[in-house]
Amino acid sequence: MKTLEYTFTTPTSDIQHDMLITMLGEMGFDSFMDDDLGLKAYCSEDRRDDAAVEELLLMDVFSGLHLLAVEEMPDKDWNEVWEASYQPVVVNERCRVRAPFHTPDPSYEFDLVIEPKMSFGTANHETTAQIITMMLETDFQGKDVLDMGSGTAVLAILAKKLGAARTVAIDNDEWAYRNAFTNVALNGIDDIQIVLGDASAIGDGSFDIVLANINRNILLRDMHLYVDAMRPGAHIFFSGFYTEDLGSIQEEASRCGLRYARHLARNNWVAAEFLK
Repeated sequence: MKTLEYTFTTPTSDIQHDMLITMLGEMGFDSFMDDDLGLKAYCSEDRRDDAAVEELLLMDVFSGLHLLAVEEMPDKDWNEVWEASYQPVVVNERCRVRAPFHTPDPSYEFDLVIEPKMSFGTANHETTAQIITMMLETDFQGKDVLDMGSGTAVLAILAKKLGAARTVAIDNDEWAYRNAFTNVALNGIDDIQIVLGDASAIGDGSFDIVLANINRNILLRDMHLYVDAMRPGAHIFFSGFYTEDLGSIQEEASRCGLRYARHLARNNWVAAEFLK
């Protein structure tokens, strides 16, 4: 399968940069690189949708951003190229998220192994790192946990390391679904239930803690389904949205019977905790 390289002008701010990467990722782009020309984004030929990219650039938030070129790349192991620049992420000096090709470091309480494969959910992004921060401050011992939009399953894996009992990881992306099995095995865990599907796959399950690192629109659309699966007193952690979206998240959470507890914000990305 051929790989296409899209070159965009340099984003005008960190917020615009992160939003572009996030939204392109949702369209099927799977790796990104900054260089002197601007931001380069890569996708396989079968996921090419130039009309969608053009429509994206018409959004007000991407004012001043332009697509400079689309080129077909020569055959190469792009994942290997990307991995060469991938560095471990340390959260609160307690949790380290690394790739299999990094040396283990037992000085960290939690040294998680994630096969990145150009995926989100490696803790390199603020949303994942902030939820991890909140998780490290929460009692997971013996709790039943649901990880919605689980991606690499890094949050579900940490939940098990923190002592969670039944843990379910759900994602509607088939690649993420397969990658989750790899990562669960790499961490020596054999009892995370990995499910391919959307919020309807929750079924009649009930949980003490829900993790939902997705995006604003899906959170607002499916929040009532998450809440239906929460036991009285359960915690839910949301992320994947911006500071300006927090009001909308709080409003919908209140409508669904949740009580706001706290939130963290970094580089305009937010993670928030609510209680039922």
